[in-house]
Amino acid sequence: MGKKIIELKNIYKRFGDFTAIDGINLYINEGEFLTLLGPSGCGKTTTLRIIGGFEQPDEGDVLFEGVRINDVPAHKRPLNTVFQKYALFPHLTVGENVAFGPTIRKISPDIIQKDVKKYLEIVNLEGYEDRDVSTLSGGQQQRVAIARALINKPRVLLLDEPLGALDLKLRKDMQDELKTMHKDVGITFVYVTHDQEEALTLSDTVVVMNNGRILQIGTPVDIYNEPNNAFVAYFIGESNIIHNSIMVKDKLVNIDGVDFNCVDTGFGQNTPVDVVVRPEDVVLVPADKADLKGIVTLVTFKGVHYEIWVEGPTFEWKVHSTLPQTVGDELGITVDPYNIHVMKHEPLEIPSEETAVEV
Repeated sequence: MGKKIIELKNIYKRFGDFTAIDGINLYINEGEFLTLLGPSGCGKTTTLRIIGGFEQPDEGDVLFEGVRINDVPAHKRPLNTVFQKYALFPHLTVGENVAFGPTIRKISPDIIQKDVKKYLEIVNLEGYEDRDVSTLSGGQQQRVAIARALINKPRVLLLDEPLGALDLKLRKDMQDELKTMHKDVGITFVYVTHDQEEALTLSDTVVVMNNGRILQIGTPVDIYNEPNNAFVAYFIGESNIIHNSIMVKDKLVNIDGVDFNCVDTGFGQNTPVDVVVRPEDVVLVPADKADLKGIVTLVTFKGVHYEIWVEGPTFEWKVHSTLPQTVGDELGITVDPYNIHVMKHEPLEIPSEETAVEV
C-alpha cells in the first residue's frame, strides 16, 4: 500500500443540534480500496462529502498529501464522485457522456476519443459509444457513470452507494467488476455502503461507523474475526452475541453458566464480558458430549448450509451446519477456544433504520 493520500483530522460536522460527525480521525493510503460501512445515519455519506468538498467540516482539517484543502472547492480537488443516482445526460450518447469532463476542459478531440474508448473498455462497455443512455440497463448506466469519472484521471474515486439501485444479481456482478476496475486503474477508491457483504468483498480496509464515530478500522478479515465491540460484531456478518458472560480468569470464560476455554487474556477475574461466536464456528454434538445443551427449534435450508436455531433455558444460538438436524432434538454445543471472541461488556445500540436519516 502506498503513502497517505487523504487524512481527516479531528473532523466535526453538525446539522443544527444533530452531530453527524463526532471528532473522527482517519487516513487513506494511495491505491487503497477503503470502505466506510455503517447503518443509515451513521455519518458515512457526510464523511465522503467532506472528503469530496461538497460539505465543509465545522471543525478539523482535511489534508491531501499533507496539504490542507478545507477551502478548495469540489471541482478543483483531484477527486471524482460516483453517486447512487448516476446523473447521466439523457440527450447525450454514451460516448458523449463519458467525454463530458475532458470536453469542458477543451482537451484535444483526438485524445478524448482515444480515452473514451480506453475507459469504456475498462468498464466492459467497448463499442457502446453511440448508444443512447436511456436504452441501457441500470448496471450499464452505472458503468458509464464510472467511466465518466475515470476519464478525468482523478487521484481518488469516491463512490457513494453506487450499487444501491441495482437488483441483487446485478449488484454481485458489479462487485466483481469494481474490484477488477480498482486493480486495473490503480487509483484510490473510497466507497460508502451499508451492505457488510459488499464491504468485505471489495475492500482492503473497512471503517465501521455508528453515531458519527469510527468504531473500528481494519482489514475485512480482522473486522470479521476480531470485532472491537458488540455493535461491530452485530453489523459485520451473523453472530451469536452472548451478553453478561463472565471472564472467570485468563483463557477461561463462562457462557450461559458453562465454562469454556478461550485464548483471550487481560480482562481480570470474574469480569462481566460480551462473547461473540460466529454461527459457522459452532459445533453440534450429542447432548451427552457437551455441558451446554439445547433443543432444536428451527431448521432452514440456505443452499450451502442449514441454519439451525438451538434454544436452552437461558440462550438461543444460531448454528450454520452442512448437516441437517431435526426440530425437537436435544443437542450439545461446543466451540473451539480459538473461535470464542471475548470483548468488553457494553450496551448494544442498534439504530432504527426506519427513523434514521442518511448523513
